[in-house]
Amino acid sequence: MSIPAAVFKAECLKLMDEVARTGRSIVITKHGKPVAQLAPVAAEPGSLFGYMRNTVQIKGDVVAATGETWNAISGSEDPLPNSAPKKPSARRPKK
Repeated sequence: MSIPAAVFKAECLKLMDEVARTGRSIVITKHGKPVAQLAPVAAEPGSLFGYMRNTVQIKGDVVAATGETWNAISGSEDPLPNSAPKKPSARRPKK
């Protein structure tokens, strides 16, 4: 839909209500050339808080012990950090 600027000036509030109701844009013209567009505002997206509610089911006891001995309790070392390759030193050698 396209309307002259003079008509828009006279009926601005009514046209804003129409755009909000229908969701269709209006092009405003001056001397037959488009100069502005009155468009509806996009709806705000919903909140992400709670969007996964009721999508997970807990099966079994998630609090009880698994029966495995932790390294911190048994005193043994975790082999993974010790097996990582050594990075070259970024320091410059002393002269």
